[in-house]
Formats: sequence, C-alpha cells, structure tokens
Amino acid sequence: GATVITNLFSAIPYIGQTLVEWAWGGFSVDNPTLTRFFALHFLLPFVIAGLTFIHLTFLHETGSNNPLGISSNCDKIPFHPYFSTKDILGFMAMLAPLAALAMFSPNLLGDPENFTPANPLVTPPHIKPEWYFLFAYAILRSIPNKLGGVLALAASVLILFLVPFLHKSKQRTMTFRPLSQLLFWILVTNLFILTWVGSQPVEHPFIIIGQLASLAYFMTLLILFPIVGALENKMLNL
Repeated sequence: GATVITNLFSAIPYIGQTLVEWAWGGFSVDNPTLTRFFALHFLLPFVIAGLTFIHLTFLHETGSNNPLGISSNCDKIPFHPYFSTKDILGFMAMLAPLAALAMFSPNLLGDPENFTPANPLVTPPHIKPEWYFLFAYAILRSIPNKLGGVLALAASVLILFLVPFLHKSKQRTMTFRPLSQLLFWILVTNLFILTWVGSQPVEHPFIIIGQLASLAYFMTLLILFPIVGALENKMLNL
C-alpha cells in the first residue's frame, strides 16, 4: 500500500521521482518509511480533531440550517445541553458497534489477500484499496495515462472545495428544489457505480463504465449543479 500510494508522486514531471525517494527516506520502502507513515497516521487524528473544533466554532457563530432554509432566530435553543447531549448519544451509538467489531471480529471486514503468505516474487492478480477509496480508485484508473489519472484523482477530491462557489441557488435547503433533489440522488447513484467498478478487475466492460461514471461525476458537480440552481431560481422567481 505504501509503495502504491507514494508512487503516485512519480507521475509529477521532473521532480516526481525525487519526491518519492524523499517520502521513502531512501531508494525503497524501508524502516524510515514506516516511521514516517506511523507518525503521519498518529498526527492525523489530532488534525481532524482540530478541524472539528473549528467547524463547531463556526457552527456556533452562524447556526445550523433547518428544513425550510429560513431564518429562525426566534425559535433558537442553546447548543448545550440540547445538541451536545444529542451528539454525545449519537457518538456513543456509533462507537459501541465499532468497538465491538474491533475487539471481537477484527478480521470481519478485512481483505482475504491479507491472509496470503507474502511472496515478493508473485503479485496478487487483483489488488484494490479499501471500500471507502474505491470510487477514487475507479476515477484514477479510468484514464490510461498515469499523470492524467493522478490529476483526475486529485481533482475528484479538490472539486468538493468548489461546491460552495458553484452553489447558485438562493435557497439554503432542497425542500422546495425538486431538480436539485434529483441531481443529488443521481450523484449518489454515480458514486455507488464508481465504488462497484473500483472493486472489479481492469477489463471490459468495467473500463468503459468507469470512464462514463467518472465523466458523469465531474459533469454533475461542475456543470449541472450550477445550472440547476440558476434554473430553479428562475422557476421560483427568486
């Protein structure tokens, strides 16, 4: 896994191989690589916790949305103890099955390939990432060119940061926006298709299905999303 992920940097022209060797701490995956990746995975939860705190701070300042998408200052209630208690209850409800799975059946969701004896001379015929990375993996392999695939992979994540700027609707909710609701479910279906394609071998017809689904993913967010928002504004005379 470390070799595959770090080798993505080798697609960068001129400095790619240098970046790979810098990430490895040598000319191959070795002890320095494991130390760096361990430190990275140790620090990431603290970064995520910090971002969560920032998110809650902004949420406390501006308030959350409601199904009608209208101002509700007169009906607001304190965050604590109402929402804090509700969030803690939801957190515990999610943590309990996760802890049970980790302690009693840690291999239940594991890849069967993990139980195959390691053999540096034989590569498994079908290697795939964990299920939550499959959609991005499908986009990565939908472009035959290595650099193009890496750029598409990065764009599939970075495009989500453009969504607030592509939001053209004057409403904050989708309750009265049937076209946006339809577009949302199209996007969800497309992500399921990409996840399914990512779990399949790189062969016909999965190649063409992945390419079409990848194209639909970018078209939905970059083109259809702002167009539908503007169209709904016109339909509702906003």
